[in-house]
Amino acid sequence: MTDQWLTSLITETPQDGFALAVTLSRRGVKTTQPDVDVLKKLRPVYAEDADSLTAASQVIAINFQTVAAANNYWR
Repeated sequence: MTDQWLTSLITETPQDGFALAVTLSRRGVKTTQPDVDVLKKLRPVYAEDADSLTAASQVIAINFQTVAAANNYWR
């Protein structure tokens, strides 16, 4: 990736922080599998798999922990 899209982990609110965590997670998948056709092909497979959805939620939660720490937990 050559575009600079992440300039800060600082967000105004926890909700903005959660949105950033989701973006980080999605960008991670896109970086790992840059072929959009493959991503679209695989989506129906994991969209109905509870383990895959739980794993995706776990990645978002880990990213949210990082963003929350960077924001001093919005204190």
